[in-house]
Amino acid sequence: MEALSNELLRDILDQVEGDPDRTVPIDRRAYLSVESFAAPTAPAPAQAQDIAHFRLVCRRFGDLGIPYQFTRVTTRFSKAGFTRLERIASRPAIARHVKKFSYMLPCFYVQGWESVKEMFDLLDTGPLSLDAGHFIRKARDQEEIVNSMRDVAVLKHAASAFTSLQHVQILRLQDEADRLLWEYIREDWGMSSPFVELKWMPACLQATKALGEALLKAESPCSRFSGPMMNPQSLLVLQENPPHLISDLASRLTCLELHFDEGVDLDSRMRGLAPLFKTVFVAATGMLAVHVGFPSRAPVSLKLDAIFHHVRWERLRAFGIQAWRLDADEVIALARRHRKSLRGLRLRDVLLKDGSRWKTVLGMLRDEMELLDWVSLRRIGYARTFDEQFAGTMEVPPDPPGGGSDSDVDDGFPTHLSNDDVDEAGASDDDDSDDASRASSANDDHGPEANELAMDPDTPSSAPWCSCGGARGGQNAATADELGDNGQWVGVPQRKMWEKWVVGRCAEHS
Repeated sequence: MEALSNELLRDILDQVEGDPDRTVPIDRRAYLSVESFAAPTAPAPAQAQDIAHFRLVCRRFGDLGIPYQFTRVTTRFSKAGFTRLERIASRPAIARHVKKFSYMLPCFYVQGWESVKEMFDLLDTGPLSLDAGHFIRKARDQEEIVNSMRDVAVLKHAASAFTSLQHVQILRLQDEADRLLWEYIREDWGMSSPFVELKWMPACLQATKALGEALLKAESPCSRFSGPMMNPQSLLVLQENPPHLISDLASRLTCLELHFDEGVDLDSRMRGLAPLFKTVFVAATGMLAVHVGFPSRAPVSLKLDAIFHHVRWERLRAFGIQAWRLDADEVIALARRHRKSLRGLRLRDVLLKDGSRWKTVLGMLRDEMELLDWVSLRRIGYARTFDEQFAGTMEVPPDPPGGGSDSDVDDGFPTHLSNDDVDEAGASDDDDSDDASRASSANDDHGPEANELAMDPDTPSSAPWCSCGGARGGQNAATADELGDNGQWVGVPQRKMWEKWVVGRCAEHS
């Protein structure tokens, strides 16, 4: 084997682990789920062992194998996680290959962790197989890490060492033991316990502050940031930095994807972040992809430009929002600002206010957005209908009024589960096809071929939605007035047909 060329050896390694630099392009429909909001997947034990053994053969093989092990690094908020990260950052030959860094944190034990044993002794937890010692050790570790600023020190070291860093994620992690404890607390005390309180907000705040300081101090080349379960309060700490430092970091941004999971008084909290968003968006002149979303159960009523501040990005290729109450004119105005570059538009859970109709938005997108390759309209509807049926509920059903079973993978950004004794995340529920190019014109948000999803069975194969004049193609395109928009609700089969119609494809024959 030593006589083989490096190119041939890399081809062999690609068969074992896959090209570490291969990612879904940012303007593809699957990018948000695969690259930004999905938990990193741990390699199969056999694959990891094969790469490790290959690197032990000789120095040359060791160098060739580094990218296959360390292009994507995942660190958990734990003593073991920071020790591993420190070792990686202390080896320049390895650190310079890191391009994606995923930072995974559990909920913090904010009070009462000393009483875990008392709680378990008081009530019957035998069937759950919960060990009080596990939670006490975990809570103590969290307290020691925060008090000693161990996380801050190691993250600063890593940010300085990762000279090729491109993408940073903050992800919420929940191991099996934590999940069982959450269920146990909810079952016996509802959402609170007199003994133990676990919260995501302080964990998200700690992560944002530590990572923000690290990236700013290192003047990191990182250009992509993803946070699928952000808390608005956690971003306030960034406003404590001088505006010019925020602008310098934002000027390198090409992708920013944020989903806020806290649904209490979101409108007010987001207004408080308006100055920060303006600083970031104005400075990020090279932006290629943006997504800002909120919980489906708690759509915000902010004006779009209260967050986006009338900014126009000349190179923007993909734009997404989730769970907003908007006027049609707001969506149209933002789309028009980017009609010369936008290739993908995600409008999930967007609810139009009284006086607006989806046919107005869709007609403009079809007529004016000539470069648009795909549009995602999952769970769009009307604010009045939503308020009558779902307002104040904790969950929004995946199937809106009007029937139809939605075949899309759930887009609710769940907590990522992982074994507590593994330093990598478990497999993502949103895995797409390895062939990213097949997801470019996907019918569903993750691609029908990638997930082997067919057209919804509730959609009749003979539905009278042909806009091409027949299977051989024609010029008799339907107008927006013929889309069947009733101004009340949008069914699943209907929105799927609208998605195809907007980009000029026949809903029946394409």
